[in-house]
Amino acid sequence: MKLAKHLVIIVLIGIGVWACQSAPVDLSGKTPVKAKDFLAAFKPMKLPYSVSDTNIDANADTVLIGKELFLQFYPDSAFTQIMGKTKVFNIHPIGIIEKEKEKYLLFIIKENKKKKRLVVFVTNDQNQFLASKELLNNIDASEYHRSLSINKEPTFLISREKMGKANDLLFTRSGWVYNDAGFFMVVINDSNEDPTKTAVINPLDTLPRLNKFSGDYIKDKNNYVSIRDGKDQNHYLFFILFEKNKGACKAELKGEFKLSKPSEGIYSKNGDPCLIDFIFNGAQLKIKEQGSCGNHRGIKCYFDDNYIKKREPKKKKVNKR
Repeated sequence: MKLAKHLVIIVLIGIGVWACQSAPVDLSGKTPVKAKDFLAAFKPMKLPYSVSDTNIDANADTVLIGKELFLQFYPDSAFTQIMGKTKVFNIHPIGIIEKEKEKYLLFIIKENKKKKRLVVFVTNDQNQFLASKELLNNIDASEYHRSLSINKEPTFLISREKMGKANDLLFTRSGWVYNDAGFFMVVINDSNEDPTKTAVINPLDTLPRLNKFSGDYIKDKNNYVSIRDGKDQNHYLFFILFEKNKGACKAELKGEFKLSKPSEGIYSKNGDPCLIDFIFNGAQLKIKEQGSCGNHRGIKCYFDDNYIKKREPKKKKVNKR
């Protein structure tokens, strides 16, 4: 009898432990939650992923996550830069994209039954907040059909399309990535709506240029190298545009190079056979292709040229009274 009682007690304890372990996690934010339990609400996303403004929440989970739970891990500013003064809204997870250095949490923010925004939060591997961005919404009234596509990199391609007066398709597409400098930047700009939009737009133009070699190195308007500050003094972001052989050979390449010597750097990326030397000499820059860069240029031209650094306009002195 004593053995039977002990077995009953053990079974009851086991059931109690199992019940505690299987109890659903409170995602309202009213109680503290472990980071792993919070992140478990975001299922791994299958990429590529596409969605439009007409079915923006088609892949959103029915699970509701309280804003207060987000605030246990991330600052309120992560929301205010997207939602402004709007404080009341519901959040539904779409999924998570896990990379080596970052995690991308995608979710829908619903202000009400009609107004919806698709948002991404970027965190590091310690679940610390890095950046946030609105990718798509069904709020902005326009004649355009808008959509979002995400590839495995991930690049977030935001598109808008409409039929023109000549029954032709007009479009504008912008590709965004989260970069090593810690913010989202445009890497793709493609449009047939306006002649001014078809020109190549320097994706680094507005980024900081405080480091020693940062700046624009010019040959002419169709041949230049734009260099901007990277994550530290030895890393630089760059964008190369060139057009040779009277326009028969064109190339664009955006990436990061690291200084290997005080005045020399090299572009090298895992999985890319392309290697490019950056050699600085005063106001001059020479780039020279080492590896096979055929994926980034025409067959009969190379990343091999000299450029002169563009002088920065002098800042006007403010007279103190």
